[in-house]
Amino acid sequence: MTSELFSPLHLRSGRVLTNRIAKAAMEENMAGDGQLPDERLFTLYRRWAAGGTGLLITGNVMVHAEALTGPAGVVLDENAPLEPFAEWAEAGKSGGGAIWMQINHPGRQVASGMPGVSWGPSDIGVSLGRHSSRFGRPTAMTAQQIDETVARYAVTARRAEQAGFDGVEIHGAHGYLLSQFLSPLVNKRTDRWGGSLENRARMLLDIVSAVRAAVSPSFAVAVKLNSADFQRGGFDADDARQVIAMLEPLGVDLVELSGGSYESPAMTGRAADSRTRAREAYFLDLAEDLVATSPLPLMLTGGITGRATAQRVLDSGVAVIGMGTALAVTPDLPHRWLRSREADRRLRPVNWSDKALASAAGMAQVRHQMRRLARGSTPRPGTHPVIALVAEQRRQRTALRRYRAWLSKPR
Repeated sequence: MTSELFSPLHLRSGRVLTNRIAKAAMEENMAGDGQLPDERLFTLYRRWAAGGTGLLITGNVMVHAEALTGPAGVVLDENAPLEPFAEWAEAGKSGGGAIWMQINHPGRQVASGMPGVSWGPSDIGVSLGRHSSRFGRPTAMTAQQIDETVARYAVTARRAEQAGFDGVEIHGAHGYLLSQFLSPLVNKRTDRWGGSLENRARMLLDIVSAVRAAVSPSFAVAVKLNSADFQRGGFDADDARQVIAMLEPLGVDLVELSGGSYESPAMTGRAADSRTRAREAYFLDLAEDLVATSPLPLMLTGGITGRATAQRVLDSGVAVIGMGTALAVTPDLPHRWLRSREADRRLRPVNWSDKALASAAGMAQVRHQMRRLARGSTPRPGTHPVIALVAEQRRQRTALRRYRAWLSKPR
């Protein structure tokens, strides 16, 4: 069992992952002054690096300063100083593994109180029932805005390489901008970016091509993709299969499969339908389908906490297992598995009937653990979700004031 989980993976770029265990992206929302990484993120990633993962993928790093998923988001654009990012990369590599930067644009998934822009392929807002007002109404992107956004991804990727990161992961899942373009429910365009799947995938494919051209051949380029949106009539597993095939000729190293969006938060185990496994490896059934035809190595993320489940995922043909929450609670879990030990703690479950609120509370709980790790403390997974959510909302208000002030200054 150990030999496969802890065997190296050779990627087409020439990069080698030391084992098959990755820390998947979790949005830290922990930027310091100037929307930059600081000592908290460095400490957090040193903790994870020491825990034995072969790969660390950062939480969202935003390509556009005026479009953040949250007010404490990290921004790497053409104006950002590289020194803090170089220190972040060094911290992530301190245990001998690799670190990739996840790069992203939120599109329409921007809180209604945020300054800046709320864009989408069309002017269709996020539908969350009584919580819909939490998000602003987006405007449909112009052709020029699409082209400028493609260029921003390439700039961020090039600068990530200059800072010492080993690769980037382009976020095309979870209802963010590229996922919005892929979704027939959100993308109602009638031009070259709308209609057929080929058109809806155009922006993602153009970004991958632009990023690959902007970085060295030995720099890893990955894509995070929904295995399904878990919404009737939305992006589904057959669409995912076709998009993976479209990505293959573009020099992609790895495709990470996840699922869901804010409207159907399957990535937290709370999909609007029943097609995720109840406890672990939420998307394994869909991944097993995709593995059979995928020309690219796949990474599966969602609910994996135990070594037996991790091995079952690898046995299905998946190349890398991704873990998020499990590593926020037990940052040394890979080293534990090497010694035939398991995690001895789990995050307190959130069994609220309001799925949107439960998802927000669950994410707040995870951030609470990450903040403790960033302070050098031990996780406290028994923290009540209400306490975590209230504390998170308080921090968001403070961060929003700082972000507004920063955005209003000339850069």
